[in-house]
Amino acid sequence: MQIAMIGAGYVGLVTGACFSEFGANVTCVDKDVNKISTLKEGKIPIFEPGLEALVQSNVQSNRLTFTTDLKTAVEKADAVFIAVGTPSRRGDGHADLSFVFSAAEEIAHAISNYTLIVTKSTVPVGTGRQVAEKIRRICPEADFDVCSNPEFLREGAAINDFMRPDRVVIGADTDRARKMMREIYRPLFLRETPIVFTDLETSELTKYAANSFLATKITFINEIADLCEKLGADVHDVAKGIGLDGRIGSKFLHPGPGYGGSCFPKDTLALVQTATKADSPLRIVEAVVEVNDNRKKSMAKKIINACSGNVTDKTLAILGVTFKPNTDDMRDAPSLDIIPTLQAEGANINAYDPEGMHEAKSVLKDVSWCNDAYEAMAGADAVAILTEWNEFRGLDLPRIKSLLKHPIVIDLRNIYNPEEMRDAGFIYSCIGRKR
Repeated sequence: MQIAMIGAGYVGLVTGACFSEFGANVTCVDKDVNKISTLKEGKIPIFEPGLEALVQSNVQSNRLTFTTDLKTAVEKADAVFIAVGTPSRRGDGHADLSFVFSAAEEIAHAISNYTLIVTKSTVPVGTGRQVAEKIRRICPEADFDVCSNPEFLREGAAINDFMRPDRVVIGADTDRARKMMREIYRPLFLRETPIVFTDLETSELTKYAANSFLATKITFINEIADLCEKLGADVHDVAKGIGLDGRIGSKFLHPGPGYGGSCFPKDTLALVQTATKADSPLRIVEAVVEVNDNRKKSMAKKIINACSGNVTDKTLAILGVTFKPNTDDMRDAPSLDIIPTLQAEGANINAYDPEGMHEAKSVLKDVSWCNDAYEAMAGADAVAILTEWNEFRGLDLPRIKSLLKHPIVIDLRNIYNPEEMRDAGFIYSCIGRKR
């Protein structure tokens, strides 16, 4: 099987590497000359556990290559996956499909024999049909099918998610397309992974519905955490009590400073716009978007309140700036709201993140970046944990206490036990737990 992967970003690179691990010959295509040069040198431009080794192994086995030459890659491909970005348009939240349609037009000029064209990018309902129309308009005699195959990869666990997925969703209209997709995913069929075949529109909507539901769970438990603080209840026990219900499940019931990243913020906005356009508004998702935006802003206030309501001329240590651990992704991270708000209130920021500082430096200004957590805390008036990296879970508490001017810890991820922190002499603030 010859596969061309259009787009060598997060989704394209992970998907291409995993398909090559399945035995396919994959060519990843990208217009970014520097990115392709970097990949050819065996370097990975993003942080994702296990990805570098997987890429290098399949490059050495000649199953994975990189190029800027889309035409040549498409000409020899049996299947072409479109895995380009679909960012939210500024101002209205609609998904920007310009990269998808540009790729479709280039593909139309390159295909010669029967080709299966697969939209891997997250796209609004109806995009697959539009891609097919654009290709037919440019090349009326072309022999092709368009298929939808949304990705459900979690940053930080993407390879395992691809190799051992909960399910694979495929939207296809012809037997020929379904047959080829079965062949592409044959290793997963052998593992009896559920493969859901449906039509294009249903497949496209499934992706948005899944992410919006998960975003809703996160937002729900965050609001319950706020209520717990008012009532003297413990959100961890509430989450356990409801999560053991098989109809609800325990995943995504972890309180925190709000969701971020490349998917949930963008996809909830896009689904709201799709629903509004279809005159079938999704009030729940609209509320989720609003509550999450407000929550990230309110977390700065929580830190300020823990510092006696005033952070002017105080130095605050921030541990973790990425939206989640095991990634360097800064997109819509809570830190992008929290840190500027603290700075506007007069705080000086010392920050450390195991992987995200390179990306963060371009979007967070006037921050003192440190080499480790302890350097960030040295001489600080308080420390706030924004991302639950594993290395923050077992910090030396006596050392922290000796480094801080005041023993104030604001834990926005609830990774420490409140009673133990109080017993250790800390003024400890967390989310939705008894104090």
